[in-house]
Amino acid sequence: MNGSLVLTPQFTDTGTRSAASAHNNALVDRAKAGDRLAFSQLIEANYDFIFRTACKWTGKKSDAEDIAQEVCIKLATAIQSFDGRSAFTSWLYRVTLNMVRDMQRSSVRKAKNVDAFALVHPEDDPGGQEEATTAHQIWERVSTLPDKQREAIMLVYGEDMNHVEAAEIMGCKEATVSWHIHEAKKTLRGLL
Repeated sequence: MNGSLVLTPQFTDTGTRSAASAHNNALVDRAKAGDRLAFSQLIEANYDFIFRTACKWTGKKSDAEDIAQEVCIKLATAIQSFDGRSAFTSWLYRVTLNMVRDMQRSSVRKAKNVDAFALVHPEDDPGGQEEATTAHQIWERVSTLPDKQREAIMLVYGEDMNHVEAAEIMGCKEATVSWHIHEAKKTLRGLL
């Protein structure tokens, strides 16, 4: 590996996703009842998801590791607030995203989201450098958007979510996500 951090969307079939969801729900119920082993298994089963999510939003592996650890610590008490109205992973995504926001607000050195999506290195395939440079420029512009527009773009285009899934994460209506994306595209047209 050349030191760059490149993340790609993780695709799973719906059968696997349903089984994982059922397993998470069973572990959540046991963890809420005080079962430490279940809590440990829940963390173990979802740590990579937490880390990948944090990494995509911060663009820095070291920050993502810190956030993942903080999320795991926070889950010890926050698990009681999970009410099952959404999928556990959607709730966990929100918890992780909130931790990322907290870190970014408190940090003077605000991380750039672009690093997780497109890095150009001389040792990379020369044929792909032009495309990577363009992607780098686009994500650089995305990082300058207002928070809600940036979040909508990152969830829909960076995480490959549909508007309904993004709305669930952002805690708003699907139409609001669509509006944020529309506004972001108007802004980006002016910047590119």
